[in-house]
Amino acid sequence: MRKQFLDNPWVSYRWVPQEVLPDFGQFTAEGRNANHSSKFSGQFLGRDDDGESWLFTGYELDLFPDEAEGYYLNLSATQPCWFVMWRLEEDIDRYIDEQSIELAKSETTFAVPHRISVSYNEAGRLLDGGESVDSVPMSPEHASWLQEFVNEHYRPEEKKRHRPASFKGADRPMEK
Repeated sequence: MRKQFLDNPWVSYRWVPQEVLPDFGQFTAEGRNANHSSKFSGQFLGRDDDGESWLFTGYELDLFPDEAEGYYLNLSATQPCWFVMWRLEEDIDRYIDEQSIELAKSETTFAVPHRISVSYNEAGRLLDGGESVDSVPMSPEHASWLQEFVNEHYRPEEKKRHRPASFKGADRPMEK
């Protein structure tokens, strides 16, 4: 997640997902707070003139055959993407590692990603439910991995021909 500083008289920063990376063991949970009741863990990465970067780990991405249409719609877009559902949290002790907690507590609320998805339909359902969902561009390598799943599991629904109402007959009351 990226805390982007803004030159704005009303808001000094905004939160945006910056990147989604697969974890092949390169991210460790050594600094993880022993009081974590969450499987997610965030740590401060660094600050520059434009903002701060935070790394959150502990997410799993499961693909489901019945969600294949949503994956297909994502891949059909101009730029396939990851969908990151995040919330501004007040009780952040359970999400941030011990080394970073004091810095995180300098704000009253903190952006914590709660879900990663690659389904256009799931992202839509989350947005309809009032959640904050942002997209992060997907690399061609990850898009090809998702395409393999879609090729195996997605079958478009057959289009049914709908008869025009004029051919269905008039709705007339029965004669007595």
